[in-house]
Amino acid sequence: MSHVLSEETHRNILARIPHCTGREVSDWLRTVDEGPALRFEEKVSWLRHEYDLAYGHAKAIIHEYDLRRAARKLL
Repeated sequence: MSHVLSEETHRNILARIPHCTGREVSDWLRTVDEGPALRFEEKVSWLRHEYDLAYGHAKAIIHEYDLRRAARKLL
């Protein structure tokens, strides 16, 4: 399954995460960073099952995590 979202869709989902989960995106990114080293879909499944997140929210969090990690590697 592809994990590519349009930029607009991704940003819209990220904007709703704090309201829907009660946690800021930055908190979720720290959780992922401290979590197990898994592949994309495995991380999504881990977040869903460990924290009872909706698939779309978990997918957006992992996608954002990967985007930010890639950006750090470029610096």
